[in-house]
Amino acid sequence: MRKNNNLLRSGNPALNTKAFENFTVTQENTMTLQGTVNKTIISLMILVLCGGYTFHSGNTAWVWPGLIGGFIVALVTIFKKEWSPITVPIYAVLEGLALGGISYWYATSDYISGTVGEGNSGIVPTAILLTVGIFFSLLFAYKSRIIKVTQNFRLGVFAATGGIAIFYLVSWVISMFGGQVSVLDPTNGSMMSIGVSLFIVVIASLNLVMDFDFIEEASEKGVPKYMEWYGAFGLLVTLVWLYLEILRLLAKLNSRD
Repeated sequence: MRKNNNLLRSGNPALNTKAFENFTVTQENTMTLQGTVNKTIISLMILVLCGGYTFHSGNTAWVWPGLIGGFIVALVTIFKKEWSPITVPIYAVLEGLALGGISYWYATSDYISGTVGEGNSGIVPTAILLTVGIFFSLLFAYKSRIIKVTQNFRLGVFAATGGIAIFYLVSWVISMFGGQVSVLDPTNGSMMSIGVSLFIVVIASLNLVMDFDFIEEASEKGVPKYMEWYGAFGLLVTLVWLYLEILRLLAKLNSRD
C-alpha cells in the first residue's frame, strides 16, 4: 500500500491533493478502477457525439456558451463532488459542443491555412488520433511501470502546469487590453512558438500519467462510488486541454507550409 502523504497529487486542478480527503472507507459502494473506466467511456462518448453535431453542422455559435458553461459546471463539480454523476455528463455535453465548433473553425479557416478556400480538412482527425495515441501510450507506459510517478515527478509536473496556467492568465489579461502573446497565436509558425506549444503538449500529456496515478490510489483508498464520475471528470479535463493544444500545434506547423 502506498503512503498517504503521497496520495493523489496531480497537476490537474480538478484532481488536487484535497479531492479525496475526509472520506470514510466502506466495504460497499466504493470507487473502483473499472467503474471509473466505464464512466470515462460514457463521458467521452457524450463529448464526441456533441462535438460531432456542432462540427458536422458547422455550428460555431456554441463555442463560447459551451466554454463558459463548461467552466461554471467544472467549478460546481470541484466544490460539490457528490454532484458528479449529474454535473460530469453536463460538462461533457457543453465541452463537446464547444470543441466541435472550435474544431470546425480550425478545419475550415482560411486564416489558419493561409490559402483561400482550402482550410485544414486533415487537422481535426490528426489531432484526434494524436490525442488518442498519446492517451493509450501513456496508459500502457504507466501500467507497465515504464513511467514511475515519484515525488519529484509529481512536483515537476505540478510546477510546470502551474507555470503554464499563469502564462495563460497573463496572456488573457494582455488580450483584454488589446494586446496579444504571439507565441499562442495558431498562425505563428516560428520555432519559438512551436517550441512553446510542444512544451505545453508534453506537460498536458504528463498530467495524464498523474491522473492515472491519482485514480489508482483513490480506488485503493475506498472513496465513495460517485467519485468514479469525479475521476472521469479529471481525465476529461486533461484530454480536452491536450486536444486543444495539439490542434494549436498542428495549426502552427501548417502555417509553415
